[in-house]
Amino acid sequence: MFSIPGKQAVSITDRAAQQIAKLMDRDGHKALKVGVKKGGCAGMEYTMDYVDEVAANDEVVEQNGARVIIAPMAQMFLFGTEIDYETSLLESGFKFNNPNVSEACGCGESIKFDESLFQK
Repeated sequence: MFSIPGKQAVSITDRAAQQIAKLMDRDGHKALKVGVKKGGCAGMEYTMDYVDEVAANDEVVEQNGARVIIAPMAQMFLFGTEIDYETSLLESGFKFNNPNVSEACGCGESIKFDESLFQK
């Protein structure tokens, strides 16, 4: 759907790829599906779900044993995003370094996208 020939929609750091591959192996799923939905204090939030099938218009990114699927509706919002995995003393989890985000809430769970994404 929304793509540039020869360029993947998202990139995955080595840490994130290791974690995704470990989760897929442990639970027997084929991929991790990443998307966005309305919600949160800034207006949008990321979604992550296990999937066992790839739909016809899904974008598939494979890197270092990890498979990430991006739903068609989310592709324009996630294009250029780096998916990372961070571990700290208090928490660990996936982090999205997304150049399309113009604002984020204090907890980092909710985001607002640059208005230029919505203009034709």
